[in-house]
Amino acid sequence: MRFSDTKNLIERKAAPLGDMARVMRRLHVDGPLLSGLLITSGFGLVVLYSAVSQNIDLWLSQCVRLGVALAAMLFVAQLPPDFLRRWSPWGFLFGLALLSMVLLLGEVGQGAQRWLDLGIRFQPSEIMKLAVPMMAAWLLHDKPIPPQLSYLLLVGIVIVVPVVMIAVQPDLGTALLIGASGFLVLILAGLSMRLMLALGLLSIPGAYLLWGFMKDYQQQRVLTLLNPDSDPLGSGYNIIQSKIAIGSGGLFGKGWTNGSQAQLEFLPERDTDFIFAVMGEELGLLGVLSLLVLYVFIIGRGLYIAIEARDTYSRLLAGSISLTFFVYVFVNTAMVTGLLPVVGVPLPLVSFGGTSMVTLMAGFGILMSIHTHRKFLPH
Repeated sequence: MRFSDTKNLIERKAAPLGDMARVMRRLHVDGPLLSGLLITSGFGLVVLYSAVSQNIDLWLSQCVRLGVALAAMLFVAQLPPDFLRRWSPWGFLFGLALLSMVLLLGEVGQGAQRWLDLGIRFQPSEIMKLAVPMMAAWLLHDKPIPPQLSYLLLVGIVIVVPVVMIAVQPDLGTALLIGASGFLVLILAGLSMRLMLALGLLSIPGAYLLWGFMKDYQQQRVLTLLNPDSDPLGSGYNIIQSKIAIGSGGLFGKGWTNGSQAQLEFLPERDTDFIFAVMGEELGLLGVLSLLVLYVFIIGRGLYIAIEARDTYSRLLAGSISLTFFVYVFVNTAMVTGLLPVVGVPLPLVSFGGTSMVTLMAGFGILMSIHTHRKFLPH
C-alpha cells in the first residue's frame, strides 16, 4: 500500500472523531468532564441496582432522573458566563423567595419542612447550592483582591441568611454545605490567613451557640460519633452497621448483589446516605478506590477549568463548584465511616435522588460554559 493510500485511510477513520469534537464544541460540552461524569454515573447505577435489591422500577426511575439531570447540564452549558453573572442577583432573590414559601407553605415529611409542591415536588434548598456561590462571586468579581472587610461582611450576610433559613427547616447538612460553597468563594478570592484564623477561633463559641439551637436528634448524632457503642441498637445502629459492611468487604468485596448487610437489610438508608457502605461491602477496597479516582478526576478537571477561566467571576464560581463537589464526597464518605456525624448528605452521582442530581449536573453545566468561554481559545 502506498503512503498516500495509508494517509487517506487514517484521515477517513479520524473523520468521525473530528466530527464528534466539533459537535461537542457547538454544544459547549467539555469532553473529559463529560466522560468522567458519565462513567461515574454509570458506576453509580450499577451500585444502586444492588442497593435497591434489584427493584427495577426504582432503578429505572433513577435512570430517568439522570437523563433529566444531563439535559439540565446541557441546557445550562449554553448560557454564557456573562449571562450567568448578570442574573446571579435575581437567581439568589428567587431562591430566597422559595425558601420563604417553604417556611410558610412547605410540605412536612420525615419531621422536616423542606419541600414545595408547585406541580413538581422539590427542595428549594437545592437551588441555593448554586445561587449562593454565584451571588458571592458576583459581589466580588470586580472588587480588589483580597477583598476589603466591608465586602467580606456583605458576602457573609449573603451566606448566612439562606443558611439560617435552611437550618430551621431543619436541614443542617444542606445548610452547612451551602455555607461551605459560599465560604470557598471567599477563600478563592484571597481571604487572608489572619482572617481565616480569626474565623476559626470564632467558630469555637459559635459551635457552642449552635449546640443550643440544635434539635435533640441532631445533638444525639454528634454524641453518637464520639461513642457509637453507647446505644448500639438505637442512635449508634446506623454507623455500626455501616462500619461492619465496609470492613467485611475486604480487598475484593463479597461480589455485586451479594452483600449480606445490604441485601438482608441490616444497613439503613442503603440507597441514599449509606450507599458508600454497600459499595465497600460488595466491591471491596478496589471498588471504593475506583470511585474515588473518578471523583479526583472530576474535581481536577473542574479546577483546571477554573484556572483557565477568563474573568474573576468565572474563576471564583468554577473553583467553588469544583471544591464544593469535593466537600460533598468528603462529608458523605467521612459520615459513613464514622469520622463525621450523620448529617444526611448523599454520595454525589451515586445515591438515589432527583433534585440533588439535577442541581449537581447544572453546576457542571456552568463549568462547561466557563470552559467554552475560557481566556485561551484554540484556533
